[in-house]
Formats: sequence, C-alpha cells, structure tokens
Amino acid sequence: MDFEYTAEEQSFREEVRGFLKQNLPPKNQQDGKFLNTWLEKVREKGWVGFSWPKEYGGSDGGLIEQAILREEMALAKAPPLGTSFMGLAWVGPGIMQYGTDEQKQKFIPDILDSKVSWCTGYSEPNYGSDLASIQCKAVKEGDHYVVNGQKIWTSGAPWADWIILLVRTSWDPEKKHRGITCLLVPMDAEGVEVRPIENMAGDRHFAEVFFTDVKVPVENRLGEEGQGWMVTVSALANERSSIGEVTQMFDKLDTLRELVKKTTKQGRPASEDPLVRRTLATFEAKIAAMKYNGLRYLTKQLKGEPLTSETSVNKLHRASLEIEMDDFAVALTGQAGLEMPGGDSAVDGGSWAKSSLSWPNVVIGGGTPNIQRNIIAERILGQPKD
Repeated sequence: MDFEYTAEEQSFREEVRGFLKQNLPPKNQQDGKFLNTWLEKVREKGWVGFSWPKEYGGSDGGLIEQAILREEMALAKAPPLGTSFMGLAWVGPGIMQYGTDEQKQKFIPDILDSKVSWCTGYSEPNYGSDLASIQCKAVKEGDHYVVNGQKIWTSGAPWADWIILLVRTSWDPEKKHRGITCLLVPMDAEGVEVRPIENMAGDRHFAEVFFTDVKVPVENRLGEEGQGWMVTVSALANERSSIGEVTQMFDKLDTLRELVKKTTKQGRPASEDPLVRRTLATFEAKIAAMKYNGLRYLTKQLKGEPLTSETSVNKLHRASLEIEMDDFAVALTGQAGLEMPGGDSAVDGGSWAKSSLSWPNVVIGGGTPNIQRNIIAERILGQPKD
C-alpha cells in the first residue's frame, strides 16, 4: 500500500490549511454569526457535498482529496461542512440515485445550503437494527400513503425538519425486505409526534417518533414501491473511510495525555505509573489499527469496489474505544472526574464525565455493538446465524 501523496494532493492539503488559517477563528470567537459565515464560505469553495457530481451542486472531488479535507477539518477542530450529516451522507446520495427530477430540485439545494436538517427513521422497538423486520406500515390510498407505527433511537429527530422513513407496504415472510418502501416525510406533518430520549448526561440526541394516520404524498416516495431496502443499502454504502474520525480519536488521546500529565496517582505523577503508560500505549495502538482499516476502505473505493460489511469493524472498534478512554479518564481522576460541567471541582470542565455518560450516542448510532458483531461474524467470517 502506497502512503505517499501526489504533488496535486499535497497542494490541495495546503489549500485547505490556508483556508482554515484565514477563516477559522479561535473557539471563543465562534458565535452563531460566525457559523453562518463559515457555512457560506465552505459552500462557495465547493466543499459541501465535495464528492457529489457537479450537476447536483457538488465538486466531483476525488476520494483522496475528500479524505484530506476531512482529516484537515478534524485536525483544526473546524465546524461541520453542513448542518445535516444525515442529509449529506445518506439522504442526498439516495435522492441523487433514486429520486425523481422534482425531488432532486426540491431537496438537493437545501441540503447543500444547510437549510434543512434530516434524520433517519429506521430502527423500531423489538426489531432494533433488523431493518428487514420493520412493522411501521404505510397503506396507499389514492395519491398518498397513510403511515402508522413507531420508530425509536432516531438520531437528530428532536430538531430535524425531515425524516427519511422506512415503512412496510407489503409482507412476504420468505422475502421480508421486498415489502419495504422509503418515504420522505416532513417532521411537522399532522400525526407525527417526537418524544426525545434523554440520556444520563442530559442530552436529547435520540427520540421515539410516532406516526398516527400521517398522510404522505406518493410524490414523496423515494424509488419504487417495495424498493426501500435497495435504497437504504445504497445510502448506507456511502460510508466514509474513517480518516476524519481517526484524527478525532488521536486528538482525544492527546487530550487524555495532557490530563495524565497534570494528575497524580498515589502521590506520584500518573505519567510515571506503568499501568497508566501501558493503557495509553494500548489506546494509541487501537487508534492506529482504525487508521489502517480506514486506509483499506479508501483503497477499495479507489479501485471501484463497494464498501460493504467491513465498515462494521471500525464502527465496533471506535464505540468500544471511546467508552474505554472516557472510563479511564474518570477512574484516573477519582471523585472530581465524576463532576459534570458546572461542578466546582470538575476536571477539564466536566467534559470526561459528560462524555462517559453520553455513551448511547456512540454505541447506538449506526447499529449497536451486538449488531456489528453479528455482521462481522456472518458476512465477513462466514459464521452461521445464531
């Protein structure tokens, strides 16, 4: 595997660094006005939807350049390139591939311009991430569908404007996935109820979403009826190489090292403790493994090969590692490490305690660890189901 960048790729990296140096102020100067200006500038640069075709408002950016862009943005701790990760990562590509001309004109510009936020209505009670078994039902009546059912652990639902919703329009016990249809539903539609799920840290990132006789125009169906499984698989295949996430994990490790330097253990600097040093080295090795896995994913994409089940490896790896690092920081700092933001003795502003209690955000989003292990066992290792 060649880890060297071409002169053109290095030039693009310098361009990104120059832009960040000129346009990214210190964190304490990044107010709401700055964010609006930031979004306008990155949009002008063509970095929102960077890899999207130019005909849809993207830049036709290459995969290597996209990885460089994400890496440099993560290193600089820059704000997101858009306000809707779901819209840019999944919904937009799905509409470009399966949407009608009217849908493309209606939704694509607003996603790129950060005018709307999206969430995904996939998981359901009792079925979790087993999407083929969903029960949320849609019945076609004339020029619209009537939707009834429930979704749970819906990321971003408390503030989303739209939901890309998987519903069941028919049932075949032998081929369950064939009866699934994808609908684009406004969250303010009559009959939609959002109940936020608050975690122990007080965050409301997830929600239950209830649908009671919700009318959705047929024109808001994405793809053909019964094609929802294919639409979803294609959207989820727009996985990232994980390069940006790896950079964030290395940054978190650097913050953890700084915490160790200023912490004592049994009257001695914690940095001198062999167990602490070994733990930090283990964290670094695990992040490095994520990095090289990410590069493998990127290599497959460069060869034109689709990413499938292998992305579950880094998802599982990161979720476990985030929890390990948070718990290590809290245990290292004792009672003070348990104080939340605002506490008199809170360590690092209470960020470690808050992060430790926010584990559902990492573990549940994109599929729980058990789901990821099943995917790895069945689809990569060839093990039998259950």
